Amino acid sequence: MNLATKDIRHSFGRFALTAVGIGMLLMVVMGMGGIYRGVVEDATLLIDRADADLWIVQRNTRGPFAELSRVSSTLVYRAAAVPGVLEAREFVYHTIQRQRDGKPLRIAVLGLSWPTDKGEWLPLIAGRTLGQVHYEMIADQQLGLALGERVTLGKETYEVVGITENMISSSGDGLAFFSVSDALAIQFDTPGEAVRLERAARRARGEDFELAIRQPDVLENANKPASQLPAVAKPQISAVMITLTPGTDPDRVAEVISGWGDVSVYTADGQRELLLKGSVERVRRQIGLFRVLLTIIAAIIMALILYTLTLDKIHSIALLKLIGAPNSVVLGMILQQALILGFVGFGIAYLVGRQLFPLFPRRVILAHADLLQLAGIVLAISVIASLLGIWKAMKISPNEALA
Repeated sequence: MNLATKDIRHSFGRFALTAVGIGMLLMVVMGMGGIYRGVVEDATLLIDRADADLWIVQRNTRGPFAELSRVSSTLVYRAAAVPGVLEAREFVYHTIQRQRDGKPLRIAVLGLSWPTDKGEWLPLIAGRTLGQVHYEMIADQQLGLALGERVTLGKETYEVVGITENMISSSGDGLAFFSVSDALAIQFDTPGEAVRLERAARRARGEDFELAIRQPDVLENANKPASQLPAVAKPQISAVMITLTPGTDPDRVAEVISGWGDVSVYTADGQRELLLKGSVERVRRQIGLFRVLLTIIAAIIMALILYTLTLDKIHSIALLKLIGAPNSVVLGMILQQALILGFVGFGIAYLVGRQLFPLFPRRVILAHADLLQLAGIVLAISVIASLLGIWKAMKISPNEALA
């Protein structure tokens, strides 16, 4: 007869409630590890999916993900002329917040370099890629937009032609994909009254300009859109993505581009490292601290419960010693109870977590390596927690059975 299982059946209610409590604690520990995995996955998702060998960003910045970056759109043609470059693509990235059905809707806007990039690399679960340069968008399912739905952003209306899955920004916002020109139009959209005031201010400044005094027709340019003024540059983009020809050394091309005075260049691994050592690193430390604290709390709770269970069995343990049972029988009973409690709690944590984690606002990714690590930790804390009960059992005298 196994004394551990016999004792568990005798006080099953207490054991079940204890296992559920331990399971909930372990579920939180498991979830925190999964949240960290999700944060890392979301932060590096675009870098991995875009499949660019090099990223050209504004000089002395860590853009376009870790920091704001602004470069000229003509940089694409300069980069394409570098030996070893197979393809250069524009990249625009920013976040907006709008109202939808009375609730805030945050959208991470990403511009695709049309027609070179129509979104063929996106994991579509419905619809298609961009079919024209204007008025179409591809949205992630997290945004809650339906295929064929029309969304007004700025002064234009865009139709959702495709739905992606798990395309989320590093801040947890769903991604929406437009052409670069549409993404810039959304980013630099200004109200009509602001445009009118800017044109009036332009005209007022122009009236004091000597050339305008001599040639009054020049003032007519003040009423034109800013994009049509010859002295105003085109809107700037966030970065340029470079794809190299097979066999080209990325470091050699990066060395050439880094010699330009207006830009910095990073490899895909360099961009990933910038993200993981920035905000993601702070998240990792914070989550790691909470995991350690909760693990210690779980160990303390298990130790106190096993100690209490041992106190409830003082008379039984003393009787076992009185009839000549070796200490190994008592030790084995307490240790087995601790192991059963730990792994039943782990099972509850896993099963309940699989149901609850998909409901979390951020992705929770349960990696096999993390689950195995947590199982090892549960084994360790079960053994350590049993030591307090074992210590108490060893101090029990056989004479206490006669009390």
